[in-house]
Amino acid sequence: MSQTLALITVLVDDYDRAIAHYTGALGFELREDTDLGNGKRWVRVAPPGSRETGLLLAQASDAAQRARIGDQTGGRVGFFLHTDDFARDHARMVAAGVEFLEAPRHESYATVAVFRDAYGNRWDLLQPAS
Repeated sequence: MSQTLALITVLVDDYDRAIAHYTGALGFELREDTDLGNGKRWVRVAPPGSRETGLLLAQASDAAQRARIGDQTGGRVGFFLHTDDFARDHARMVAAGVEFLEAPRHESYATVAVFRDAYGNRWDLLQPAS
């Protein structure tokens, strides 16, 4: 048997703002943007080179969902973005205005730094140790 984690939903306040942030500031690729009618869209983004897992950007549709935007993991790091060149991607993201919550640090498992996306979700940018 073979299984793959394909998509992870991230609640957002506006599809176009989310697409601009994830493709611009974070450098992701827009993989799909399909109109589903009634104001709903199927919007998928993924880091360049990602073959299996991506994000489904889901515009919050009610007050309960809007209250969870940016806090889907209770304030913990919930997303882990691996890179093959930490310095390159960190510099590009800083230049694009991404808010890093700490200076890069070198751990036994990776070079890593925590950042927040435009919605407040915490991410690790990390280059795994070889």
